[in-house]
Amino acid sequence: MKHLDLHIIQSVPVVCLNRDDLNSPKTAVFGGTQRARVSSQSWKRAIREYAKELTPGYFKGERTRLMYEPLCNAMKVCGLSEEEADTGAKSIIDALVKIDKNSKEGIKSTTLYFLSPLEIETLARVYAENKDTKKAIKAIDAKSLKDAADISLFGRMVASAPSLNIEGASMFSHALSTHKVDNEIDFFAAVDDLQPEEDAGAGMTSTLEFNSATYYRFAALNLDMLADDKHLSPLSLDERRTVVRTFIEATIKAVPGARRNSMNGNTLPAYVLGIVREKGHPIQLVNAFEKPVWSKEGYLVQSIKQLNDEYTQQKEVWGIEDVYAKAIPDISLKQFLDEVVNYVV
Repeated sequence: MKHLDLHIIQSVPVVCLNRDDLNSPKTAVFGGTQRARVSSQSWKRAIREYAKELTPGYFKGERTRLMYEPLCNAMKVCGLSEEEADTGAKSIIDALVKIDKNSKEGIKSTTLYFLSPLEIETLARVYAENKDTKKAIKAIDAKSLKDAADISLFGRMVASAPSLNIEGASMFSHALSTHKVDNEIDFFAAVDDLQPEEDAGAGMTSTLEFNSATYYRFAALNLDMLADDKHLSPLSLDERRTVVRTFIEATIKAVPGARRNSMNGNTLPAYVLGIVREKGHPIQLVNAFEKPVWSKEGYLVQSIKQLNDEYTQQKEVWGIEDVYAKAIPDISLKQFLDEVVNYVV
């Protein structure tokens, strides 16, 4: 398996990038020490949204429970009456992800479905031609997802229609701080602008939890898988390179948007180690931080050192071979992208 690994060191200031059910920043214990954590799902969402901005023509995938309206409209464009379109759309949704019969907010599916505009058009066209739900679903293939490389990259599971399952070509770990982190509490007071001057005190008071951390992030991309018949084979080599280039840039630059206005955590990584290997499977370097970094003068320098020491040791001990291994900022992002896309197949 030819694959690309991205090992990212990134410091984020006072923020709450990813909240748990108690509205607190997520944490995890690693190496016997509490760490700040951001779930892979949270960061992937930010990456998908960033990729749409960079290259909208190839990243049109949408996760939704609201596919009824676009599917129904597409069927009417194909010449079906409103009644026929309604019947067809409901039939397809029920076959794919089931209609939520308890929904009080219009027609929704019971679960999210990852779809593309071209897939909607294909489902509508084939159903309109045959009035056959099964034929419409069987017509979906990689060509129907050419405008949604994000589905190939991040994957899709459709329990009731296994033929539509797509294994994601990308892999992500949860981001973990390289050092010990304790959540802190921010007490704040808000002023009531219309409160009489003689009334002392705040209009409201409350608390928010936050932390700050230097994270190790890991992402990998199966370059062979991207080129197969279930993924991006309908695209040309140059188009696949555009997709990979976008994916890498979005993975490096995207930051989850939680509390973006009140605790803006948008930073860029301090270090990105990119590795291409011709065989084997992607390997995290998170064990570089199993013993947490300890410093009173910042965590970046020591985190980068421990990351590189871990990779050097893995190559020496386990005989890991790479065909490409370079780091930003030793080279620019542009040079990194220009060089890595040459390995796309």
